[in-house]
Amino acid sequence: MLTAISIIFVLAYLAIALEHPLKISKSASALMGAGWLWTVYALASGDVNQVNADLNRSLMGTAQIVFFLMGAMTIVEVVDAHEGFLAITSRIKTTRLSSLMWIVGFVAFFLSAILDNLTTTIVMVSLMKKLLDKREDRLFFAGIIVIAANAGGAWTPIGDVTTTMLWIGGQITTVAIMKSLFLASMVNLLIPLVITSFMLGDKPVVAPQRKQAADALHSSAFERNLMLFLGLAILVGVPVFKTVTHLPPFMGILFGLGMLWMVGDLLHLKKEDHRKQHLTLVHALTRIDMSSIIFFIGILMAVAVLEHTHVLSSLAQWLDKVVGRQDIIVLIIGLASAVVDNVPLVAASMGMYTLAQYPTDSFLWEFIAYCAGTGGSILIIGSAAGVAAMGLEKINFFWYAKKIGGLALAGYLAGALVYVVQYRLFH
Repeated sequence: MLTAISIIFVLAYLAIALEHPLKISKSASALMGAGWLWTVYALASGDVNQVNADLNRSLMGTAQIVFFLMGAMTIVEVVDAHEGFLAITSRIKTTRLSSLMWIVGFVAFFLSAILDNLTTTIVMVSLMKKLLDKREDRLFFAGIIVIAANAGGAWTPIGDVTTTMLWIGGQITTVAIMKSLFLASMVNLLIPLVITSFMLGDKPVVAPQRKQAADALHSSAFERNLMLFLGLAILVGVPVFKTVTHLPPFMGILFGLGMLWMVGDLLHLKKEDHRKQHLTLVHALTRIDMSSIIFFIGILMAVAVLEHTHVLSSLAQWLDKVVGRQDIIVLIIGLASAVVDNVPLVAASMGMYTLAQYPTDSFLWEFIAYCAGTGGSILIIGSAAGVAAMGLEKINFFWYAKKIGGLALAGYLAGALVYVVQYRLFH
């Protein structure tokens, strides 16, 4: 049974990694893998009650992550529909590319910490089309945005789906992860920014020609600002809600979603249906990336089988025996996330090591959060942010590897070193 389960998982993993050459959605591969794994487990186990108990427990953990992601993505879509992000992006004005690079990098870093790396990348790459005329400049900025968004998402529990998984799973806590990873994440961004500043020199910003007739805004300034600040307040308030009530984060995000829904309905109460339809939360629900949600369901349920059959714990023991050093093992996991999706890697890590072995906020979990969150920047396919940028600007895989990959690797290794030194100094 264990051999069959391992082979099925490896094949499903390869199908996910080779999504683009195979022309098969990674969501389909994840669901097929989960279906086959649970089928083999059920048929080979012989203990129906145990299998069903394992399935129910796995479903509960997966559902918490999925509900949280759906709520967060919907809130961001509502803010975006009201053009709330213009309040942030319209203030970015400079005449030098190097100065613009620093501004964009820091805005993406902190915006990603509040929202998430995927949303931040979409917003910032879209903004670059309005600020930069040369495609070469836009591609370079898109690469820096991916690095900044992934670095910014790693140090907060809501900034990256992998950190969110560790947070919901109880491996990390809000204040501890922010204190521990902020400096390492900042160094991860600063190294590429310093290098690119020398590369760009005094090159000027070449802005695109303005259209004669600007597109009419769908929302008033009051509506844009209200929905922006309310949406951000809800997202930032989720960790506080969890700390005060001790309820899981998905309850906080759903509670906030209900408040945002009510405010939106009251805000547009007197508008005609055709004017408010695209601003409603119901419309926002149709815009969230359900393919990604389904992928998370499939991969988390697939990894759960490896956990229940003790394949992951055996792998952890093998790594400890062969590699030995915990920091090197986690660094390898981070580099692997540049090649394959970091979600299954973190899910596998959560199954490989238990909270009994490594308590909440221990070195292992915090370093996994950093490495898995930022290691994906090294290649364009290594993170959701990279894949989004790839689609928006049609970035070539090898162009990114040549121009951006080295910068991302330098930042990744420097940040990892900073975290290890910081941990040893304060522990």
